[in-house]
Amino acid sequence: MNTTNTTTHTDTSMYAATLLRLTLGIALLAHAYLKVFVFTFPGAAAFFASQGFPAWSVYPVVAIEVLTGLAMVLGLQARIAAIISLPVLLGALSVHAPNGWVFTSPNGGWEFPAFMIVTALSVALLGNGVFAIGNARAGK
Repeated sequence: MNTTNTTTHTDTSMYAATLLRLTLGIALLAHAYLKVFVFTFPGAAAFFASQGFPAWSVYPVVAIEVLTGLAMVLGLQARIAAIISLPVLLGALSVHAPNGWVFTSPNGGWEFPAFMIVTALSVALLGNGVFAIGNARAGK
């Protein structure tokens, strides 16, 4: 007779998917908040320009961070939102890659953008998880 725990991997994996989705969504919203309210659009645009990006690109970046962040927090098409966030996250990685590994490096290291990319790929593979508006709309 098998007396092991009957909880299966799939029983908890959807909760793990939810944690990843919420964490990435909140992080994207926090980065948008920083660009708008801390650095301000002019300051963020100047930084983008100093990194070789067009200054105007701050506006679509913030829009992508807000829209994909909200979609992930709410659980609306999290897979698609995660994929859409990847170009922004890859751009952040390209900015931080020359700074070294850890966030305490001058101008921040590359480990956090790399972690966000892996998280986005995980959300793209796993989907909404539980407690998602998208699940209620789909009748799940």
